[in-house]
Amino acid sequence: MANDLPTGKADTEDESRLRYSVSLVRQGKHQFYTLTMPSDVLAQTCKVTTRKEDPKLGFQRELDEKRATEIATYIDEELGTIPNSIVLSAQEQAELKIVGRGKTLEFSKVPGAFLILDGQHRVFGFSKAAKTLRVPVVIYNGLSRKEETRLFIDINTKQKPVPSQLLLDIKQLADIESEAEEVLRDVFDFFHSDTKSALSGLLSPSEASRTKITRVTFNNAVKPLLSLFPTRTTEEIYLILNAYLLAVAAEVNKKTSNPVLSKPVVFRGFLAIFRDVAQRHVDKHGNHYSAQNFQEIVQPIFMNMPIAKLEKPGTSWTALRDYLEKRLTSKLSL
Repeated sequence: MANDLPTGKADTEDESRLRYSVSLVRQGKHQFYTLTMPSDVLAQTCKVTTRKEDPKLGFQRELDEKRATEIATYIDEELGTIPNSIVLSAQEQAELKIVGRGKTLEFSKVPGAFLILDGQHRVFGFSKAAKTLRVPVVIYNGLSRKEETRLFIDINTKQKPVPSQLLLDIKQLADIESEAEEVLRDVFDFFHSDTKSALSGLLSPSEASRTKITRVTFNNAVKPLLSLFPTRTTEEIYLILNAYLLAVAAEVNKKTSNPVLSKPVVFRGFLAIFRDVAQRHVDKHGNHYSAQNFQEIVQPIFMNMPIAKLEKPGTSWTALRDYLEKRLTSKLSL
């Protein structure tokens, strides 16, 4: 890419016109210009058109101010870098021209000069940030609204986001884990690596899976329980939770050979009642946490339970939690 002009301004007295060095790129039936532009200029010249603002011609989602604020904080306080290109479509009011033997792009510095096709929250975040960045930009010119909409759809459907479970898996490498995330990662890894784990063969550390428990599902289920273990090591947390899940698995295996604990709804449902089960365990057996002791507590839940409730649990883990809690309470005997 050619170097940008030092100031980004035209070498004329008209400061309402800006100039930047560009490169022309052709891909398929389209061509576009690549350049870098100051983030404050982007904030001043770009717009979005949402379905709410323009039901007939709008095609973008509404802006999320919280997300934009997070981007601004990332830029100002964390000295962040955002290398992704902002994708724009030049509008008539930009009066876009190519000058200087095709190597320089000139446009009017006016609001609405460009329609954002990708990166609206980044641009919104730039407008909130105190610091100014040089930002990679792609500019299409001469597009119809139909072509802009199709490009918006292509950009937002062809690009596959990084799976959340992979991001959790690699946060340790980036040294950006929270304390809770570190604990959850270690406990998950114990479950994944220990051959005596109740979840052995049922976990997917870094990929999405419909038949295994991912880190995202695991974290969502276990994180609310961490307050129960303020002084425990991660291995001790694993051993206690594993004893509980071994007890659940032993009762499940009496009814079916299907690995129903690998179903996210079932897994979250049983983890959601762990606090109540653990309280009953402490009342009856103290702090000697074993699969046998936990099984004694959970056994009544499974009495006359139709196994279809676990093999086809539906999509709501909270509904299953309520069902299990009701059975745990109704089967209580003194």
